[in-house]
Amino acid sequence: MEVANICLWDGKKVSVNSQSTFFEIIKQYDPRLAEEALAIKTNNNKKDLSDKPEDGDSLEIITYQSKEGKEIFFHSSSHIMAEAVQELFPGTKIAIGPAIEEGFYYDFDSEHTFSPDDFKIIEKKMKELVRKNLPFQKKVLKKEDAIQLFKDKGEIYKVELLKDILEDRVTVYQQGEFVDLCRGPHVPSTGKIKAFKLLSVAGAYWRGDEKNKMLQRIYGISFDSQEALDNYLRLLEEAKRRDHRKIGKDLDLFSFHEEGIGFPFFHAKGMVIRNLLEEYWREEHHKRGYQEIKTPIILNKSLWMQSGHWDHYKENMYFTKIDEQDFAVKPMNCPGGILVYKSRLHSYKEFPLRVAELGLVHRHELSGVLHGLFRVRSFTQDDAHIYMSPSQIKEEVQNLIDFECFFYETFGFDYSIELSTKPENAMGSDEVWDKAINSLKKALDEKGISYKINEGDGAFYGPKIDFHLKDCLGRSWQCGTIQLDFLMPELFDLYYINSEGEKERPVMLHRTIMGSLERFIAILIEQFAGALPTWLSPVQVKLLPIADRHIEYGRELEKLLFEHNIRVELDENNEKIGAKIRKAEIQKIPYMLIFGDQEVANNSIKVRKRGKGDLGERTLEQFINQINIEICEKSLQ
Repeated sequence: MEVANICLWDGKKVSVNSQSTFFEIIKQYDPRLAEEALAIKTNNNKKDLSDKPEDGDSLEIITYQSKEGKEIFFHSSSHIMAEAVQELFPGTKIAIGPAIEEGFYYDFDSEHTFSPDDFKIIEKKMKELVRKNLPFQKKVLKKEDAIQLFKDKGEIYKVELLKDILEDRVTVYQQGEFVDLCRGPHVPSTGKIKAFKLLSVAGAYWRGDEKNKMLQRIYGISFDSQEALDNYLRLLEEAKRRDHRKIGKDLDLFSFHEEGIGFPFFHAKGMVIRNLLEEYWREEHHKRGYQEIKTPIILNKSLWMQSGHWDHYKENMYFTKIDEQDFAVKPMNCPGGILVYKSRLHSYKEFPLRVAELGLVHRHELSGVLHGLFRVRSFTQDDAHIYMSPSQIKEEVQNLIDFECFFYETFGFDYSIELSTKPENAMGSDEVWDKAINSLKKALDEKGISYKINEGDGAFYGPKIDFHLKDCLGRSWQCGTIQLDFLMPELFDLYYINSEGEKERPVMLHRTIMGSLERFIAILIEQFAGALPTWLSPVQVKLLPIADRHIEYGRELEKLLFEHNIRVELDENNEKIGAKIRKAEIQKIPYMLIFGDQEVANNSIKVRKRGKGDLGERTLEQFINQINIEICEKSLQ
């Protein structure tokens, strides 16, 4: 018997038969864990449970509960869906079918036009494949043999992918009669996929290129239990009820138009929300010693080449010519802010120099990924750039963390923090990156903050701390970021005069809190299902006269409320009071003030509060005092 010396998931070192599979080894030491295992990780490489150990392997078990486990689970589900589709619709060709953050998709080239009406029969076929408990079998083939295999099957997209692969040997996976080109790993068998649901279908160009054929992309989600799927579907229905696109239209907040796809149009009521957020943002920045600037939207190509955006970001930028010179519409605010810094000499006595900008940026996004205010082509970034000496990094980062946390708590958000490290396309040396990453780690560690390392997801010029907001449905939204940058000051030759009267290179922090003002508004709308807190509501009070003879009294109330800076509307429509109340409730207005003969005689109003119903009779003065406290405290009730 050939022996492999390995380290188990619990740290125990053992000798095993090198011809045993990972599944057999796990089952020998922990039968329960063997049933939960989907795949294995050895020395940072993911492998199938049917693979065999090598001497020196250190094993980690991958289960559905982990991010990697879900990815494998979702990807295996996409193979099952693809097999079902090909069985039901012969002649359909398969393209790619990856796992995504929430679920999976597969792209198909088919004479059949798929619609949600097809989902039930596809799901039924998938259930048959799951019941058969077909093993996912890995085969390693020579590249030319794999090309011939898929040519024989008429799978032109797989053949094209294979021709781009440099390796001489490739892996394919087979379950039943279905074969797919895939790196793997996969779950042991189709029976592991306990519950699933097909969600939508959309068009997608092959390889994301508009010049290529439009394919049909079917999206789905899968779970390890029916209970988990049922819970997800309940949340999905709730998410539809909270969809900011529908609420935005119903409440007359914003719109989108064919004449500017991906560019939002804010209406008067939507502008109230924007302006309130901007005012709050400015107020809190002023308290913390920030200066506010404004930089141009269009700047010369040379600036973007100097900053590195031309090489790292130009596919997402818009361009134009002015006086025969190339210009670009800014995708980020920092290069313009740097020009402001360079416009005069700076002393160490100014540091940390905190400069903020609500800057309108434009980024080219493919039409297929546009999604309401969540993904647009123009948005306002609540940027700040802090210039400082290296000795000030830790304290300033910690101040920023406190600021971000304070801001999110105003809106009642829970949040988590990630530290994103050097990406593949990074500028600068490993030494500079290690220094920056360690500086951010130290700031977080000394504050005792729990955070997760997000390998390779930093900006191209520096590592960053990302804030992920958690909404009432448990969804995560990446909003704020703190990016530490040693490179831009070098690229732009920034300096300040230190205490010795000599030139010294500053360090930069790039920082956002809301990230995108538009996206933050969308998150707020969905968090509160459109019923925004009183201080943020476009209309705070609706005046509801019971009959036409009470309208004049309503106009007096309207004038008094307006004088107290309370946003108010008077409903003068000739409708019954019940209809007026229902209309105000649909418009999600926080307060309704109702008045008839009795209230006019008593110089009072009856107060009705959103979500709570009648609060009884009040004088207008009492009501104004009450609502002003709620507004000033930015109450979430």
